[in-house]
Amino acid sequence: MHPFFKSFHYAYKGIQHCIIAERNMKFHTIAAIGVIVGGILTGLSKMEWIIIILLIGGMLALELLNTAIERTVDLVTEEFHPLAKQAKDLASGAVLIFAICCAIIGMIIFIPKWL
Repeated sequence: MHPFFKSFHYAYKGIQHCIIAERNMKFHTIAAIGVIVGGILTGLSKMEWIIIILLIGGMLALELLNTAIERTVDLVTEEFHPLAKQAKDLASGAVLIFAICCAIIGMIIFIPKWL
């Protein structure tokens, strides 16, 4: 296999591992499926779909980065270290901030359609 195509395979394996092994990634994936079904049922506009796809992609990508940071910190140190904890907490905080923004935007898009 050409190295260029191998990189896609490795990326797919990373995504697959994260979905299987990480509770939060499972939650985000299930939530994304729910949002997509909700979008189909409510008839989102083209622009709303673009926003939803960007939010879902951003959330899943950020969760992958968070997991990569956690794994890297775990690899570097087996002992508790305040900076290691802080690195993990910061990455987790970034995911939380984006998740809150996604939820707010989701409410702005979906609530008027339900009313």
